[in-house]
Order: sequence, then C-alpha cells, then structure tokens
Amino acid sequence: MKLSIVAFRLPKGTDTNTLNKFVRGLYGQDSKSWSGKYKFHRNGILEEIQFRKFIRGVIIIQDLDLEKIISYLAKYKAEYYVGTVTHAPESDADRGEP
Repeated sequence: MKLSIVAFRLPKGTDTNTLNKFVRGLYGQDSKSWSGKYKFHRNGILEEIQFRKFIRGVIIIQDLDLEKIISYLAKYKAEYYVGTVTHAPESDADRGEP
C-alpha cells in the first residue's frame, strides 16, 4: 500500500462562507436546526476514504484516493503539496538504544 502526504491551505483572504463550505465538504459536519429539533449529518469526502490527519491542513491518504482529494482542492483553488510516504528500515536509534 502506497501512501501520500498532502498539505493544503486556502488562499489568504478567502471569505468565511467559502472556508466553512470547504471544511464541511472535506470532513463532513453534524448540524441541527430549530433549536436541536432536527439533527442531520452532511457527509464529507474524507468520510469515504481512509486517512490520518496530523495537524490542520495535513493528511495522509492512500495513493488511489489522491486524485479525488486533488480535484476537490483544485475546486476551491487551494494551494497544496503532495509527497510520498516511505517506510524507513528500523534502526537502533528508533528503539532508544545507542
């Protein structure tokens, strides 16, 4: 399984409504209306795929899902950087041994 790391951000000066739509479409959102009388969930595209979120704007996904994420980021004109995640062989330093 090949993995990619994706770092992204929206352009400076993006209005709040666009930011909210972007986050809602990416991660999904639980919503309420009429003071909690109606509850519903809006699905995001990351709910359909396996991912790991490091910090805001940095996720690790499988390579086969990369095109779906890139097309979503391009739709909002987000700046993004993609890298490949490789597994390094374990060394003694990783185990805390000299």
